[in-house]
Amino acid sequence: MTTTSGNLHGTPVAYIAGRDGFDDFPPFPAPVPPDRICLYGIRSVDPAEHAALLTHDIAINDMRVLDEMGIVAPLRAFLDKVRAEDGMLHVSLDVDFLDPSIAPAVGTTVPGGTTFREAHLVMELLHESRLVTSLDLVELNPFLDERGKTAKLMVDLVASLMGRKVFDRPTRSY
Repeated sequence: MTTTSGNLHGTPVAYIAGRDGFDDFPPFPAPVPPDRICLYGIRSVDPAEHAALLTHDIAINDMRVLDEMGIVAPLRAFLDKVRAEDGMLHVSLDVDFLDPSIAPAVGTTVPGGTTFREAHLVMELLHESRLVTSLDLVELNPFLDERGKTAKLMVDLVASLMGRKVFDRPTRSY
């Protein structure tokens, strides 16, 4: 109901949060309270969706926040909140989180996403938190990939989430 672009990126979050406009869908069995949702690294949101986000207590750490505070501080603050509530964490890793220069396989590229190293640091911190219980990968369009560049990066990021460290990475010769 709030997208002017027709891009449905925010639809899953709105659905699990129990927002209106999903009459043709089965009701979500246990909507997630907005104060338990963190949008991290976003940088392109339709105006009405942005306005709707601001009416809820969702943690929004857009790229401006990450540029000003650094990539680590906002993530640690959210992880501390999850830990304090004895919570579990689901991560939805959106390829749009990454800068299109390192991850071109998306239909809606927006410059200014995270770098290779920032993305791996986020995944390593998530692993170290021991709070992540589930993961989904979204927005990967293999038809737009450049020789598997994005797909390989996503696999590497999942490896970081599962415990691979920077020292564990093999040296490559191109």
